[in-house]
Amino acid sequence: MASPSLTKLAYFALQQGKSIAGLAHKELSTKLMGLVAPEAMTKTKPIPNSLLVELRKSIAALEQVDWQEAEQGIYPTSQLFDSPWIEWAARYPQVWLDLPSTWERRKKKQTRNIPRKINREIYPDYYLQNFHHQTDGYLSDHSAALYDLQVEILFNGTADSMRRRIIAPLKRGLRRFRDRPHGSLHILDVATGTGRTLHQIRSALPEVELIGIDLSSSYLKQASRHLNSKSGNLAQLIRGNAEQMPFATGSMQALTCVFLLHELPRKTRQKVINECWRVIEPGGVFVLADSIQLEDSPKFEPIMEDFHKVFHEPYYRDYIKDDVEGKLLNSGFEGVQTGSHFMTKVWTATKPIN
Repeated sequence: MASPSLTKLAYFALQQGKSIAGLAHKELSTKLMGLVAPEAMTKTKPIPNSLLVELRKSIAALEQVDWQEAEQGIYPTSQLFDSPWIEWAARYPQVWLDLPSTWERRKKKQTRNIPRKINREIYPDYYLQNFHHQTDGYLSDHSAALYDLQVEILFNGTADSMRRRIIAPLKRGLRRFRDRPHGSLHILDVATGTGRTLHQIRSALPEVELIGIDLSSSYLKQASRHLNSKSGNLAQLIRGNAEQMPFATGSMQALTCVFLLHELPRKTRQKVINECWRVIEPGGVFVLADSIQLEDSPKFEPIMEDFHKVFHEPYYRDYIKDDVEGKLLNSGFEGVQTGSHFMTKVWTATKPIN
């Protein structure tokens, strides 16, 4: 077994390597787009050096917290290295092959290029889009296969580190139920996508019952491949809309929701939070993670403004100004706490006991 110092060194070396790889990919693909499809380029302001310094500091702080929480046993240190590297390496050429169609959609401003076979009537209208210019939106096996790798590249290898910020508040919130067997506890991950968040939760809480809900059958199939093909309890994966979930009132002891709210219209955000409040048992915890917002990260405003310009994120500009804490309180949650880690903000709230 490697010593803690060697494990720590390996972790930070890995993160540095992922950061370099992500930056290199984005720089090369942007230059190639400028040569091959200049009409698809989006005009943005250069990021000043002072802001780049702040970004590096923020990433370093995120990595320090990530390592410290693993060292404290909040999740196993093995999770810091737990990514499907061989699978991602095999799929990396597909990321490049996918770029020309992405550039073509950007050039023609096609934001609703969804597979024809999709029954549009079973999805809300806001969902039927090519969010961040994703081929097929979230509605094909092709999209689901590339998503995790694309997100890792987008965030320079910090996506999993940011997702893990929900684990510590989740475990703290579940202490209210410490008199119950872990196997009787239910954690629901809303908009679970490819199941990366559930995968991380399972390594930290291996005995709890895990449930994921998502609108995309393709993404749920991808999640099942990773979650239910290995040792450990099966995760229940259900296709459904977070605005009206097929779960009994008060049936979950905890809910998590990662990177969903910024892709919802404002009124729908409140509906989803209301529904999350309904299905949580009194005393249960809701841990929500999404993009940083202007109120607590004003220094990163240029990056947030560029994000909705460069990527198709139609509700993002509204989201970064929205009062999410107010929405949690309006639903009935209490004890709202927040924290920011690089590009991610985390809210923790509890459902009061009547």
